[in-house]
Amino acid sequence: MPAYNEAEGIVGFLQELEANLSPLAAELEFIVVDDRSTDDTGSVLAALARDLPRLQVITAEANRGHGPTALAAYRAGLAAESELVVHVDGDGQFAGADVAKLVRASMGTDADVVHGVRTGRSDPWFRRGLTAMVGVVVTIVAGRRIPDVNTPLRAYRPAPLAALVSTVPQNALVPHVHFSIAEVRNSFRVRYVRVASLPRRGADAQGTMWSDAGRRSRLPQVPPPRLRRFARQAAVELWQVSLRPGRVE
Repeated sequence: MPAYNEAEGIVGFLQELEANLSPLAAELEFIVVDDRSTDDTGSVLAALARDLPRLQVITAEANRGHGPTALAAYRAGLAAESELVVHVDGDGQFAGADVAKLVRASMGTDADVVHGVRTGRSDPWFRRGLTAMVGVVVTIVAGRRIPDVNTPLRAYRPAPLAALVSTVPQNALVPHVHFSIAEVRNSFRVRYVRVASLPRRGADAQGTMWSDAGRRSRLPQVPPPRLRRFARQAAVELWQVSLRPGRVE
């Protein structure tokens, strides 16, 4: 679980996950990579760790953004040598019961990965539009449609996950899009499960990437500058790493 400034909602989310996932596993471990949060995320997680002994909190050396932090969380999950590695963002935009549904789907199949396909998204139009635009491009490149190409809710078997992590740079901005493309190109067994998309847990329902507090009241429907810069950088990265012919085996 990558996390950045999630002090208001992450404790309740982890407790919800623990309640829903404990019945499914003989051993359950939570790994949270804190991307140098500037709020009380670190302290609330430290307090929770006293009641949740299987919680491991890793503090990043520097703030690097969601993509690199997600990859750091994946690497930590692989190091734990578990039978299944589940990724979910720390903003709590999924119900614990749906995460458990993903795990049950993985346990009941030989799939290399199970994707949680979000339904009922209440995100701003530009966030949903960006996902749709990337989905169209990936469909053309991959030769088939991939539902919710950038979903952050995924359950991986360790060996396929290790292969995917090795294909992208450690500082990748959109690792899940790269993963989705590589899964198709390498004929991974992928299963898709529909899950509900919830508002972000916390005071800011859109998070640090998707909102701009200084501009929101005047231009609430305009993508914030930070998102526009991110989209440009991600487009270049996608071309260089996954879309340019011959770049991904």
